[in-house]
Amino acid sequence: MSRVVIKLPDLGEGTVSSEIVAWRVQVGDEVAEDQPLVEMSTDKAVVEMPAPTAGRVISLGGAPGDQIAVGAELAVLETALDEPASIAPPPSTDVDSAAVQKSAVEAPSPAAARDRRRIMASPATRRRAKEAGVDLTKIDGSGREGRIQKQDLDAVLQQQVGAPAAQAAARLEVEEIRILGVRRVSAQRVADAKRTIPHFSYVEEVDITELERLRGHLNSQLPDGAASLTYLPFLALGLVRVIEQFPQCNARYDAERNVLLQHRGVHLGVATQTRHGLKVPVVHHLETLDLYASAAE
Repeated sequence: MSRVVIKLPDLGEGTVSSEIVAWRVQVGDEVAEDQPLVEMSTDKAVVEMPAPTAGRVISLGGAPGDQIAVGAELAVLETALDEPASIAPPPSTDVDSAAVQKSAVEAPSPAAARDRRRIMASPATRRRAKEAGVDLTKIDGSGREGRIQKQDLDAVLQQQVGAPAAQAAARLEVEEIRILGVRRVSAQRVADAKRTIPHFSYVEEVDITELERLRGHLNSQLPDGAASLTYLPFLALGLVRVIEQFPQCNARYDAERNVLLQHRGVHLGVATQTRHGLKVPVVHHLETLDLYASAAE
């Protein structure tokens, strides 16, 4: 037997570390070559790391949310590379021996596999289950990769103690959700922008009857199958026109150098709610785009 140490490669130009988003295996699992091991996140993308060889997982280099430096140990596999690739067992007429060999290679029962699986649940769900005396290994989670959700535990509690007690327990629950990957980067950058960019709010009621008439006219001229213009590109280009007249609004304060950085280019961040939470995609150099190009971006 030998050990293979898997180190984190350089996942992109200038990347010095990467964040563990989710492990696809756990210690003790047998993995095949090229089987996905872990999802790693950089500032730009989430990358799936495959196993370079077949073997058994004997250690993992961190937990979801941990930062792993490039070149650091990510996981360790135990392989059989020092042994012959395949050795056929000698023929045997011993019935008992044959039965033992057969049982050794039989797949475990579903119940046994379920008992050995990694329990994926939030700390709050684990705490509720422990207080209620519920064995989480007996619950089939409805979340991603079998993750046990709040409603999965609620269903079990309803069966055990009835709906009113389960609802009362749910009202007391506080679920902790770790912010990982691209969503974490978005949250950090929004927080940095709030601290370092001068903010102001402007509210005014506007009659957009003519805007709606223009939008309807332009949409009627589009070829079949083309995406219709929404209000957003009109508002975005209107913002660009205003910033040309008030450039001090497109600025950022550099506290270390004690200077105000006033930008010529306009990069527009659009807060967008997705199934993975709030993200802020950015349209770069909006001042160079026309209505249709900005709509496409």
